[in-house]
Amino acid sequence: MTDNKELPRIIYYYQTFCGLNKILQKPCYVTHIHLASIHFGLNDNDKPYIHLNNYEPYNSKFDSVWKELEKATELAITVILMVGGAGGAFNDLFSNYKTYYPLLKELIQEKRNIIKGIDLDIEEEVDIEDVKMLINNINKDFGNEFIITMAPIQSSLEHDVPGMGDFIYKDLYKSEEGKLISYFNTQFYFDYSKTGYDQIVKNGYPPEKVVMGMITNQNIDNDYLELQKTFQEYHPNFGGVFIWEYFDAPDDWLDTIKKIFLERILENPDCSIL
Repeated sequence: MTDNKELPRIIYYYQTFCGLNKILQKPCYVTHIHLASIHFGLNDNDKPYIHLNNYEPYNSKFDSVWKELEKATELAITVILMVGGAGGAFNDLFSNYKTYYPLLKELIQEKRNIIKGIDLDIEEEVDIEDVKMLINNINKDFGNEFIITMAPIQSSLEHDVPGMGDFIYKDLYKSEEGKLISYFNTQFYFDYSKTGYDQIVKNGYPPEKVVMGMITNQNIDNDYLELQKTFQEYHPNFGGVFIWEYFDAPDDWLDTIKKIFLERILENPDCSIL
């Protein structure tokens, strides 16, 4: 699925659950929330589990989180479920796929009114064929309207070299499964620059599929300048911006992004990206 391109994507990753009230307001300018993060494993009695961070996603401690995310969907914010990241997930998932994938499928089905897509943040060495299998299963089970995204580091899109998953993203992108990837939440954590974005586009990735990701411990004032230059160059096909993560994002982050994207946001203030 591809997103409605009326607006550039404005994405928060959300892992430290501190409350979303400050962004769940009308008019709504946030387009996506990526809920982090899903992991798999065995508990003390060797029973397989799926966890949202450190607890089962159905634990009552997350009741308020799901309620807020439901409100977010009512404001037309798209909620994406992130799997993996620095805490891992995929080695466990692929080592016992027939056990763990049904747990993931069940969670998405249970929260289908909220979860509109999945973000595969692969930071472990995996077999690319397993990644293709997962993408195919997700698409088969949830349909073309269900968004599939990935979160590579920028160097693995700038050049055709193995990323943290030890596979070449270009090989995946050029495959039939690659056609199902809606966008790349690219981790521009070490070189937040228009030059880096240009190189990714030059390497064959359409700008509308490349989100320019920030992390809060960078020189964020410089990031804003680079984002502005990049947006001006690629508008109206710029893929958007994300920040890791909501909990410690600068208080003025959203306002600053709104100013950079002002022209397009004013065209559609109802935050209508799917």
